[in-house]
Amino acid sequence: MRITRRLEFDAGHRIPNHQSQCRHLHGHRYALEITLSGGVIDASERPDDGMVMDFSEVKAIAKRHVVDLWDHAFLVWCKDLPVVGFLASLPEHKTVVLDRVPTAENLASLAFAILDPLYRDTYGNHLQLERVRLYETPNCWADAGRP
Repeated sequence: MRITRRLEFDAGHRIPNHQSQCRHLHGHRYALEITLSGGVIDASERPDDGMVMDFSEVKAIAKRHVVDLWDHAFLVWCKDLPVVGFLASLPEHKTVVLDRVPTAENLASLAFAILDPLYRDTYGNHLQLERVRLYETPNCWADAGRP
């Protein structure tokens, strides 16, 4: 069985070497979809009976480890030195410095790497993270998953 939980957040970024508008500082309303697979829990005495994982738990993990860190932050590549320096000059600015250019593909891959060890078979139902889908716009997204 597969389940998916969607969370949304706002963040800024830029793609410094891009040949279009994306090279400028701008922001998006991102959507992050977490897809898990596992067996449906069959234990009438448990509150998660009939579930792969409680959706509120799926949300809590993704929120704590990705969404809360990236929401209302500027996601910047560590080698984008003019922007890194500028953001560092802003008092208490929420900046997340990344080891890669903050494209949808790279952000989805990074979110998958962060979350994969957190969604594990702790329920005896072979739970695992299958896919992270990151929407940069309603019409553009990237999927990261197992090879």
